[in-house]
Amino acid sequence: GANWFWYTSTCATLFVLSVFQQALNRGIAAVKEDAVEMLASYGLAYSLMKFFTGPMSDFKNVGLVFVNSKRDRTKAVLCMVVAGAVAAVFHTLIAYSDLGYYIINKLHHVDESVGSKTRRAFLYLAAFPFMDAMAWTHAGILLKHKYSFLVGCASISDVIAQVVFVAILLHSHLECREPLLIPILSLYMGALVRCTTLCLGYYRNIHDVIPDRSGPEMGGEATIRKMLSFWWPLALILATQRISRPIVNLFVSRDLGGSSAATEAVAILTATYPVGHMPYGWLTEIRAVYPAFDKNNPSNKLVNTNSTVTATHIKKFTFVCMALSLTLCFVMFWTPNVSEKILVDIIGVDFAFAELCVVPLRIFSFFPVPVTVRAHLTGWLMTLKKTFVLAPSSVLRIIVLIASLIVLPYLGVHGATLGVGSLLAGFVGESTMVAIAACYVYRKQKKKRNENETATEGEDSAMTDMPHTEEMTDIVEMREENE
Repeated sequence: GANWFWYTSTCATLFVLSVFQQALNRGIAAVKEDAVEMLASYGLAYSLMKFFTGPMSDFKNVGLVFVNSKRDRTKAVLCMVVAGAVAAVFHTLIAYSDLGYYIINKLHHVDESVGSKTRRAFLYLAAFPFMDAMAWTHAGILLKHKYSFLVGCASISDVIAQVVFVAILLHSHLECREPLLIPILSLYMGALVRCTTLCLGYYRNIHDVIPDRSGPEMGGEATIRKMLSFWWPLALILATQRISRPIVNLFVSRDLGGSSAATEAVAILTATYPVGHMPYGWLTEIRAVYPAFDKNNPSNKLVNTNSTVTATHIKKFTFVCMALSLTLCFVMFWTPNVSEKILVDIIGVDFAFAELCVVPLRIFSFFPVPVTVRAHLTGWLMTLKKTFVLAPSSVLRIIVLIASLIVLPYLGVHGATLGVGSLLAGFVGESTMVAIAACYVYRKQKKKRNENETATEGEDSAMTDMPHTEEMTDIVEMREENE
């Protein structure tokens, strides 16, 4: 019904966001000279950069929970300024120091040309973590005050800006002088549009409404220590998820010995990640359904609606979403020549290269199942505020991922197929651990509920055995008359 509009619009936003990297890849692949090398260089730099910006995106939860006043917002922004500065320093060290040469050239076994381009791209991306963090902080504040539509519009504007600037820059002199700047400048322009939209939305709608300081009725002022204590467990979980791609790139490159085949494999991974992610990426927002429709949550904006949504409805809705995602995957990746046409027409690679991407894309067809299980159970645990039990799942994901990357080459699996297959194994391991955690919480809840029912029955029995108030009064009066 109408109540699902909130979730549907969120998923639609994510579906649009999932195509943005294809536009950036198109900007590189359109440069016919050394297109594969450019894709590999940008893919390595981008995946390493996302490892640093990923944890910062969870700072939106700090804005959502802690920012109740102008002073709280200043503290949250200060935290992100410091985090962005640290990230920029690390980007510079990677670009110019021996540490960067070791991490990119030696660990990944790439040749000198790819390593040089990767470090240069990583330097160009140094300011992006700060812009991304500022945007997410204000997104959390806007979500707290129910401006989710504005947050969605900002994200879609980000995508549109990137696509437009890729098209513009492809006709500039950058295509010949520095092709790497085409996707990177487009990324910056998109982030600038998103950050500006969110900041203006905050100043227009919220800044003059919230008090200068948080009073006792709001729980008092939030300290930086409280903010960081709340943020770091969430950041740790997301960081272990975001590091998966750099680990895959590392092992795939080393497995092929840093040859031209290694460069080609990393380029295939860079091209297939966004295309493979598109049919199932929006499933992650299923985790928001349980909290959004939880009637026991007083801050839920949907509580006051006449909604009759139950847990059964949510389960059915989740199943339909998974079935739709699986259908999209199999239509896009298993129908002859469809996936090749997507890669050729959208990203701009040649047909021979697109054929090499078919098998990795078909492996992506199985991702919706573990992703749906994880998202659905995570949403339920979020409603119960038991998210601490999710921490081991991300650790298991990394363990299974690395184990697969080590074992599968002995079974004859190499290149991009090795990378995507290992990612699938990591997802399955993570979802399994989330399911185990959910079963643990469910059993504890059931045991506690049974104990409460037993205690209630005992109290009722005791009350039944006691004389009624009127009977006690009569007894007292009779004793007084006898005396």
